[in-house]
Amino acid sequence: MEVLESLRGDADPVAHIHALVGQRFRILAPYRVGREKVREYARAVQNFHPTHWDEDTAAAYGYPALLAPPTFTCLLMGGVQQAMTDLLVGLNLTTTVQTDQVMNYHRPILVGDELTSNISLHSFRRAFGGDMIVIENLITNQHDEVVLTAHTSVISRADAEAEDTSILDRVATIGRQDFTPPVEIERWSAPLPIPDPGPAGPRGRTVDSVAAGEDLPGDTVRLTLGDLVNYAGVSGDPNPIHFHSETARLVGLEHGVVAHGMLTMALGAGYVTNWLDDPGALVRYSVRMTSPVYVGMDDRSNVEFQGRVKSVDREAGTATIALTATHDGKKIFGRATAVVRLGRTASA
Repeated sequence: MEVLESLRGDADPVAHIHALVGQRFRILAPYRVGREKVREYARAVQNFHPTHWDEDTAAAYGYPALLAPPTFTCLLMGGVQQAMTDLLVGLNLTTTVQTDQVMNYHRPILVGDELTSNISLHSFRRAFGGDMIVIENLITNQHDEVVLTAHTSVISRADAEAEDTSILDRVATIGRQDFTPPVEIERWSAPLPIPDPGPAGPRGRTVDSVAAGEDLPGDTVRLTLGDLVNYAGVSGDPNPIHFHSETARLVGLEHGVVAHGMLTMALGAGYVTNWLDDPGALVRYSVRMTSPVYVGMDDRSNVEFQGRVKSVDREAGTATIALTATHDGKKIFGRATAVVRLGRTASA
């Protein structure tokens, strides 16, 4: 690969990584959105809004095919991670921890779409004994329209290399037998204009039906070890800390197995869009992940969601929702907000 040629010889890996900031690369193989995969993913994240399940209902909401749940594009993260690992030569990515996820929605993602990741290293700095990395992914469809812009923040501990051997040995022992095809990428400099998402669809909440300070009804989602195993298979995330207690403790998770961060984020997205009654009207979803959700062998674990309307922009037709998620009395999100589009009344 062209970009890796610069690392041969005596090139400084850190200088190389800094030089990559802002450069964009396209993953050549697109991801085709299938109907059964949408349903499979919706089941894994306990999102039962009918636009993810029934074509006639999706059509009634203004969508020509089944609508993918808001966090469906996490299924592209495996390829993105592999590509970034190839690009960020010299950086230890085996101990990365995701801290923040921001998703900006520009077009609904529908069954039949072909999604392409256009990735870049948005920022990189070394601080507090670790590498702080933000990866940007502009996801386009088969018409080269940007459907979603994602920013994923991770921290990699620079001093953790000595611990990696035992962790990797454990992963190799209990991990699934798998074949991962190589991810081919190319430099990409063509402009990718961000489209106007347009007005909200014919269903869902309207501007006149939502007021600042309004509380969303609370909801409790229950997770079992089986739910985590199922999500791991559907999402393609094989990390054993989500289903093997000994491995979880090996990396410092004292109470054992924890839920995937993207699973808890998906549950929160479903909570908001089910209240909104139109999953395609989500504009922006931002979460800072702070505390894990431990899931025991013998009982269910509860995640409790609450929300409040922070503000309503009647001119723009949007509302901002502050989201709270707790587990065992602890907040699992340090900060979580969602911006949603609201429909207009007939007289508006």
